[in-house]
Amino acid sequence: MDAAVALAEVLQGSAFGAWARGSSFAYPAANLTHLLGLVMLVGGVGLLDLRLFGLFRAIPVASLWWVLTPIGVAGLLLMVSSGFVMFAADAGALAVSDTFRRKLMLITLALLNAGAYRLAWRGRLADWDAAAPPIARALALTSLLLWLSVAALGRLIAYT
Repeated sequence: MDAAVALAEVLQGSAFGAWARGSSFAYPAANLTHLLGLVMLVGGVGLLDLRLFGLFRAIPVASLWWVLTPIGVAGLLLMVSSGFVMFAADAGALAVSDTFRRKLMLITLALLNAGAYRLAWRGRLADWDAAAPPIARALALTSLLLWLSVAALGRLIAYT
């Protein structure tokens, strides 16, 4: 058993894990909060990605960025906090789940993509109202596909 699995089992066996698993409120509330976070994240980031890809050209890119980025970040924070509660409820099984591990890998890639985007191009967004450069469009499409894949893997965890 590796250290991550052992740590997950400790979390699952803790009072917090027991509460997350046994409360009639905790897990359902975390699940609904996770779904709300997903809608905020994919809704905000997805619309921005679609704009960068070339849709909705009547809306300035920089304006959309400043409106939707905080919504996406808030959604991500909701997902992390609620995901921790759901993970604690069944941490031992999730720690060895290939589907869960793939989800975490794709989240990491999506966050790296978002960070690179922010660092490399945030100052140039106003110049992209007519069209974003091809590499930016490709990364926007990659971002959208990564987040949708994360959502799909999250739903598939229950069936694997």
